[in-house]
Amino acid sequence: MQQEKDPVLWDIAKRRASFKYHLGAYIIMNCFFWVVWALTGRDYIQYGFPWPLWPLFGWGIGLLFHFMGAYVFPKRIDAEKEYEKLIRNKPNNQI
Repeated sequence: MQQEKDPVLWDIAKRRASFKYHLGAYIIMNCFFWVVWALTGRDYIQYGFPWPLWPLFGWGIGLLFHFMGAYVFPKRIDAEKEYEKLIRNKPNNQI
């Protein structure tokens, strides 16, 4: 017998699982970028820094926001909760 899933906890679990897949892809692809850079001559004198830093930092920013949504601020405020909050805080003279 399977019990009913709590929708809030299920949403948090999906966000965290999604983040773990994202982190895995980030690690694998950035390792690949560094290997390609190492095997193609490491021509960073021309640019001043290794080119794999661009995807490392750019993708890292997206990964940071994904982490924040999964672990730091896991609960999302949906429209229904916001509506209920507005109803509770509505002054009595407004319709």
